[in-house]
Amino acid sequence: MTTRDPRHLPFFVYGTLRPGEVNHDAFLRGRTETEEPGRLDGAALYDGPGYPYVVEEPGAAAVRGELVTARPESYDRLLLELDELEECVPQDPASLYVRVAREVVRLRDGAAVRAWVYVAGPVVAGNLRADGRRIDGGDWLTHR
Repeated sequence: MTTRDPRHLPFFVYGTLRPGEVNHDAFLRGRTETEEPGRLDGAALYDGPGYPYVVEEPGAAAVRGELVTARPESYDRLLLELDELEECVPQDPASLYVRVAREVVRLRDGAAVRAWVYVAGPVVAGNLRADGRRIDGGDWLTHR
């Protein structure tokens, strides 16, 4: 049995990586231990361009998604693949997404869980706040 590394945070997924969506099948299928409903408070969900984006906004309602715990043997490779998928380039303000550790509420018991969240990069977030289309209710699946 593989021991879990405490530095291996679960991922909070809210768009195309959610179960039933195209990137879930391509990246997560067979590589996770658990997938359970979660909620990221203080954030808004925006539609596009091209993908859903989380933008951190104090006072915003919440974004709904899933907390995904990767299998320990898949974690390191999965982290690299998801960074590449999300075009997450550390220290680049033009990066589409930035991976940040945030508290996510696990819906089954209300516990706060530290998880990786891909949020809109600084330039993208500014553009979305200025003229993006916010998704009411913060749920990509009900929006589509």
